Amino acid sequence: MKNRWAETPENEIDQLVYQSRLVGAEESLVLWGGGNNSVKSQSTDLLGKPIDVMYIKSSGSDMKTIVPKEFPAVRLDYIEPLRPRDGGMSDQEMVDYLARCLVDPTSRRPSIETLLHAFLPARAVLHTHADAILALTNTRGRETTVRDCFGDSVITVPYLRPGFRLSRDVADAFASKPDAEGLVLMNHGLITWGETARDAYEKHIALVTKGEEWLASRSPAATSVLSNVDATTVAPVIRGALGATRSVILEFDGSEEVLRFLARDDAKRITQIGPATPDHLLYTKRFPLFLDAGDDVSKALSDYVERYKAHYDNYRSEFAMLDPHPRVVLVPGAGMWTAGKDARAARIVRDIYRHTMRIIEAAEGAGGYETLNDEDAFHAEYWPLELYKLTLLPKEKELAGKVAIITGAASGIGRACAERFAEEGAHVVVTDVDVALAEEVANGIAAKHGLRRAVALRLDLSSEDDVERAYAETITAYGGVDIIVSNAGISSFGSLDVLPAADWDRSFAVNARGHFLVARAALRIMKQQKTGGSIVFNASKNVTAPGKEFGAYSVSKAAEAQLCRIVALEGGEFGIRANMLNPDAIFGGSRFWSDEMRSMRATAYGIEPSLLPDFYRNRTLLKTEVTADDVAEAALFLAGPRSSKTTGAMVPVDGGVKEAFPR
Repeated sequence: MKNRWAETPENEIDQLVYQSRLVGAEESLVLWGGGNNSVKSQSTDLLGKPIDVMYIKSSGSDMKTIVPKEFPAVRLDYIEPLRPRDGGMSDQEMVDYLARCLVDPTSRRPSIETLLHAFLPARAVLHTHADAILALTNTRGRETTVRDCFGDSVITVPYLRPGFRLSRDVADAFASKPDAEGLVLMNHGLITWGETARDAYEKHIALVTKGEEWLASRSPAATSVLSNVDATTVAPVIRGALGATRSVILEFDGSEEVLRFLARDDAKRITQIGPATPDHLLYTKRFPLFLDAGDDVSKALSDYVERYKAHYDNYRSEFAMLDPHPRVVLVPGAGMWTAGKDARAARIVRDIYRHTMRIIEAAEGAGGYETLNDEDAFHAEYWPLELYKLTLLPKEKELAGKVAIITGAASGIGRACAERFAEEGAHVVVTDVDVALAEEVANGIAAKHGLRRAVALRLDLSSEDDVERAYAETITAYGGVDIIVSNAGISSFGSLDVLPAADWDRSFAVNARGHFLVARAALRIMKQQKTGGSIVFNASKNVTAPGKEFGAYSVSKAAEAQLCRIVALEGGEFGIRANMLNPDAIFGGSRFWSDEMRSMRATAYGIEPSLLPDFYRNRTLLKTEVTADDVAEAALFLAGPRSSKTTGAMVPVDGGVKEAFPR
């Protein structure tokens, strides 16, 4: 591992931030909020008196993006008397006590490892979960393995969950050998120290590098492996099985590294040994679901759940059982799927399990992979401090964990639907023939709502190949689909006696055939998932009130409406609902109302084009303008659980156009 220290910021906090970001940039050192670091310094209390303090990484902050305010200061004069304390200290007592040690009570909560850092006399301390160290400590005869690599240059401490006891054990071990280069925590990571953050960092990199080189000398050469399973046919089945009780987002990894790992003769055995650390366990659960060719996914999942329940029953305590479903699914020849409540959670699981694979392989080469026993694994997963975090999670939104494909989503009604659905927790596939505009919409959603919350795809509804490709890319991105807003459409105008046949055909290619292609692909995937689904068609006011010189549009939209009814008829037994919206005259942000279209409709009504919006508003019973946001709100209702008993319905969103009353 390369030593990347290239500058030394002036003050200690900036040095900590710099050190953190160097460490956070190395995925083989820490991932997603892991690791912690500190420096001891001086400050003043409320009365201006000098006090010794320690600045330490706050709980849950990410080292690669950390900022100075995420290093709360704790008073060392309050912490030092704890070390000789008789009777230990429970986790909750420790957390409560540390809250009272904060120099600024409004600071973020300090790391759970605060006492460990404070009890060490060194000024600067760094702790990571380096892959190389975890591989060394997750072997049979781990003490011997560590000694073979490092000799007597490091201290070793047996596995204990973070807390008061481990902190004191680390301090005692350090006191027995203060000239050691570092301290290895079994199944947990590496600690180094120094007079400055740079000293601690450089010792850390040197030890990790030594571990990497030692392991590399015992690892076999990599071989090339190719995929032989179509992942897009497997993913909806897996997502459906996992989503039977709660919605999940999947992330797929079919990289050569993953395929090579799964091609090992012993892959099934070694993946069922367990995670590399308690931190990994909290994200990936103890075991992945391993599917061999021909396995029944539902039965395999049921067996997995029963295995988890038995594990829970063996150590049952006052805590309710957590979700028993796997978060990692491994399929040799295809790759790995990871599951989460959203795309960010699925990505975290993916990243961590990729590191677990590397650790397992390295440990196998160094004598055999071995990790936490059943009891330690249970107590790590049901650690009260982690369970407490679950109580702080916000209530899930209406479309949480759902995947929605929206056609014609680069502008107008489609864009409003994409943005509104994202507000309610959906992961949105923004499709449009104008992919540049679609990307603008998707990027805006992701910037507001988080990692991979939207993707943009080019989609021409008139192309069967385009539709199939868009669904395949959606499956690759998220694992499946739950909601379709079949919104895209085109307009053509002219009286029937002069209308070119090509314009008529083009209207039907998009407004009828295009919606059929989208619905057909959705039905196939939703049936595979076996979790139902919702398809919302934008059918237009013209279904019930056709417009003069608007024949191609009106007739093709009527065909779309009939398609919606057929989808409702054929999808009902599978829990797939189909409903339609009938909006009218949506001007804001819509590409439907081109200058030519405005001029044509204004001429038909005998008014100036500039007066067209007022004309449409005044002809409604409610004398109100209908916006794309109004239609999106209605689409949200039909797509989500509030209309779970409704299918085959037609919902006007037109301000009250009496000629369009359903009849």
